[in-house]
Amino acid sequence: MLNMLHTMITEAWSVPLGAEKCVIDRDKALDILDEIRGQFPTEISEAKRLLDARVDFINNAKQEADAIKKNAEEHARKLIDEQEVVKIARGKSNEMLAHAETSTSELRRVANEYVDDAMQRTEESLAAAMEEIRQSRQRFRQAARVASEASSTAPPTEPPKHYGKEIDFDIE
Repeated sequence: MLNMLHTMITEAWSVPLGAEKCVIDRDKALDILDEIRGQFPTEISEAKRLLDARVDFINNAKQEADAIKKNAEEHARKLIDEQEVVKIARGKSNEMLAHAETSTSELRRVANEYVDDAMQRTEESLAAAMEEIRQSRQRFRQAARVASEASSTAPPTEPPKHYGKEIDFDIE
């Protein structure tokens, strides 16, 4: 989009006696800028989607841990009849709970890293786009200043008239 805007300005008609001034189609330029602006919410919505996915991922991990815990408790109840079996069941239950907690912690850590990485890439992409826009504005302003300075150092000429009224070609 920025390339299209740059091309539009580069290929625009020059203004008579206006040195570096040109005429561009305002509606086309504004449409391009609106499209550029419209792409920012896409990146933001992608970041929100990733956050929601992270929450879903963590909730699923919790549900899985709860299911494992419930299965371990049910298994332990069935083995209560014999003392030795009860000891084994408690040991396995505790082991399964520890494994479930470890798995949940690991899943949470991986999900957090994934979302953080995705958000960092999105942030870097947005920063690069903003920097490109800043540079384009700076180049445009500089070109406009040069054109303005060139027109102010040119020998005075009679300004163009249109139906008896003066037309001002300054674009600032």
